[in-house]
Amino acid sequence: MALSDRSGIDRSLTAYGDPGFSRFIRRAFLASAGFDEDDLARPIIGIADTSSDYTTCHRQMPEVVAAVKRGVLEAGGAPLAFPTSSLPEILLSPTSMLYRNMLAMETEELIRAQPMDAVVLVGGCDKTVPAQLMAAVSADLPAISIVTGPMTAGHWRGERIGACTDCRRLWAEHRAGNLDDTEIDGIRDELCPTAGTCMVMGTASTMACLTEAMGLSLPGAASAPAPTGARLRLAAETGRCAVRLAEQQSRPSGVLSRASFLNALTVLVALGGSTNAVIHLLAIARRRGIPLDLADVGDIAGRTPLLVDCRPAGTGYLEDFDRAGGVPSLLVALGDLLDHDALTVTGETIGERITTADRPAGWQSSIRSLEEPLGPAGGLAVLRGSLAPDGALIKAAAASPELLVHRGPALVFDSLGEAEERLADPHLEATPAHVLVLRNAGPVAAGMPEAGSLPLPVGLARAGVRDMLRVSDARMSGTAYGTVVLHCAPEAAVGGPLGLVHDGDLIELDAAAGRLELHVDAAELSRRRAEWSPPPLPPRGWRRLYAQHVQQANLGCDLDFLGPEG
Repeated sequence: MALSDRSGIDRSLTAYGDPGFSRFIRRAFLASAGFDEDDLARPIIGIADTSSDYTTCHRQMPEVVAAVKRGVLEAGGAPLAFPTSSLPEILLSPTSMLYRNMLAMETEELIRAQPMDAVVLVGGCDKTVPAQLMAAVSADLPAISIVTGPMTAGHWRGERIGACTDCRRLWAEHRAGNLDDTEIDGIRDELCPTAGTCMVMGTASTMACLTEAMGLSLPGAASAPAPTGARLRLAAETGRCAVRLAEQQSRPSGVLSRASFLNALTVLVALGGSTNAVIHLLAIARRRGIPLDLADVGDIAGRTPLLVDCRPAGTGYLEDFDRAGGVPSLLVALGDLLDHDALTVTGETIGERITTADRPAGWQSSIRSLEEPLGPAGGLAVLRGSLAPDGALIKAAAASPELLVHRGPALVFDSLGEAEERLADPHLEATPAHVLVLRNAGPVAAGMPEAGSLPLPVGLARAGVRDMLRVSDARMSGTAYGTVVLHCAPEAAVGGPLGLVHDGDLIELDAAAGRLELHVDAAELSRRRAEWSPPPLPPRGWRRLYAQHVQQANLGCDLDFLGPEG
């Protein structure tokens, strides 16, 4: 590859006012790290590394980075890894979503500021992958993603279990008094038996699959388990591919189209994937300047059935999906529901990937056909109405069918702290017909935590109730289940109708009809609105900047100045 002053190690020169000196001193310091002119004449491949002791699912990421480096060297490139922020879903307060945009900004700036001809994005845990894709789309340097991969399942008393759908299910049983302390401790030690991300169709697995469906990773890269040699082989091939991307100057802008995102939405619904992915896809598309909105989500969800048998919408785990052929096999099953002309980083189209996909024997045990799906179309539903005029979502495939049409009185919580305290009170006056309403948990108010799947009132849980309708401006973990309405927009903190609900107000859900209504007359709502005032902004730092500039869920929760034109 012919290198100019704007490529290789001479890209993004440090501003000393003397380009020749910048090139000279750069080489002097690289010589101290053992690099010679032969090394520096090669395409420079940056490797964004999100490993951290706090992000336990990335525990084996150093092995992945080493394999990527091996592949880069084999293809004639020079690999330079660089660390970025890491966003542990479990060990970060109040929520990793608050920091997705910060990681996206950091990664974009480092791609621009450091010399590299292409970048390999090594992520995995929930918000790392969307943040990296947002950055790659904005920087528009040749880029490819490789994830750390999912865990394998654990076992407890003869039952396969795993993070984190089983975490929630079994904790609910403990909270209801059906599992004692010794039993829940035994379960705890088997839920996360290996390195890797959650082995159910949570946000991490969903985003890995959607990245592959959009063509930004290699075939099969989404589902190979973290502890396997397959994961390392994919990482090495990703490194080799990155060198080819650098040589061809194949950028995300030349790969991603509206068809790419519509394909990703189709795969999302067929997977029974995380509702969080909708927010992330909207944000990535906006960065690329591609029109995508909740109407597209609703249209595709209305005609795409559930095909993949994976928790929480099914019973299997990611290792089962991988053995069935993973995303390539699912693309075959989806057939004409996909746009076959959408491009991928390898240069082939999605249609060509479908043609060459290897479908293992017995694949239909985990990936069903369109003729015999696991569940009907509408597994993800977009809702609108007087309670969510700009839209809300419900994962109908993980809900209780009898609650998908429901009308009941509101039981309102003004904060997550209030909800935690009152729902743990065995004397709380609540019935199974009540609608639990959590507000001030949206992007502006709280960074939008995964608090939407509120625990049931402890008294009802102990009486055997296992689901209730819940409504909020928060998110829900992709590993969660239940009849939970999420992402109500606009959120309560910016004056959305959710902030005007009182205890006892009637709320009506009709998921099939796409309706979410608050049955309070207009005059009463006007009176309440006149008395409403917004919560104060955070006092300083990132949280204040975020609250001042974050957009609503129906727009992707990106910062308003990070669109394609700033």
